[in-house]
Amino acid sequence: MTSEPDIRVNPAQQLLEGELIDRVLASFENTPDPRLKQIMQSLTTHLHAFIRDVRLTEAEWNTAIEFLTAVGHITDDTRQEFVLLSDALGASMQTIAVNNQAYKGATDATVFGPFFVEDAPEIPLGGDMAGGASGQACWIEGTVTDTDGRPVPNARIEVWECDEDGFYDVQYPDGRIAGRAHLFTDDRGAYRFWALTPVPYPIPHDGPVGKMLDATGRSPVRAAHLHFMVSADTLRTLVTHIFVEGDPQLEIGDSVFGVKDSLVKEFAQQVPGTPTPDGRDVGDGSWARARFDIVLAPDGV
Repeated sequence: MTSEPDIRVNPAQQLLEGELIDRVLASFENTPDPRLKQIMQSLTTHLHAFIRDVRLTEAEWNTAIEFLTAVGHITDDTRQEFVLLSDALGASMQTIAVNNQAYKGATDATVFGPFFVEDAPEIPLGGDMAGGASGQACWIEGTVTDTDGRPVPNARIEVWECDEDGFYDVQYPDGRIAGRAHLFTDDRGAYRFWALTPVPYPIPHDGPVGKMLDATGRSPVRAAHLHFMVSADTLRTLVTHIFVEGDPQLEIGDSVFGVKDSLVKEFAQQVPGTPTPDGRDVGDGSWARARFDIVLAPDGV
């Protein structure tokens, strides 16, 4: 048998269910790829254990199939509902935890999210990644080093975020590119750019994942954040966010479990008229600034 007997079920039924699991496991015995064999047999074991644990009804099974079908139907080139589902169940964060083990002070990783887009425009150091998106101007600066404190020149930094209304550019129907860019660190491993002060926003909740959250009494709102993906030769690619210190959503909870204390940063508000680091004129409006020093682990750890 592959699982402990369930005292709610008579011995004959336990035997029947256990024999089925054994047959399914045996069907994967000749899988040529040992890793695929391990994954399929483990998946089978856990899936059957879940079904037996909750004594899943046929009606509930049908509901689950309909739910997953709806997740597939709503997924397209700009909306990945399966990633959203993974995020909302904490599976994305668990996968990240498994694959980004703590190493000598390397910056914590967090969820990738469903709104990354390849080939974001390049901006120079000190450039503006907002691309016309609405929101409060925010100066972001920092360094990229390895875990021995050595600067990492020419590291590629991808950044993306929502506008002040809580929408990413891909959620608009007009094909705009805004609130995303990439840039490279200088010879000292330093970087700097203009962004928008992050705001809380709900993950898309007009589809099946939103219905699941509503049915379970969960909020779809994410804590305010700015996405980073940082890569460099011989170093582990980092996917992470920074979060806004003092954001009330941090206390309520992040809908995809992405918050880590080390990633909560001060976004210091600057009063109107405060000179900007590069002399940019932000008019009469206030602006903010934040610092995020990034430490990359070696590749392969």
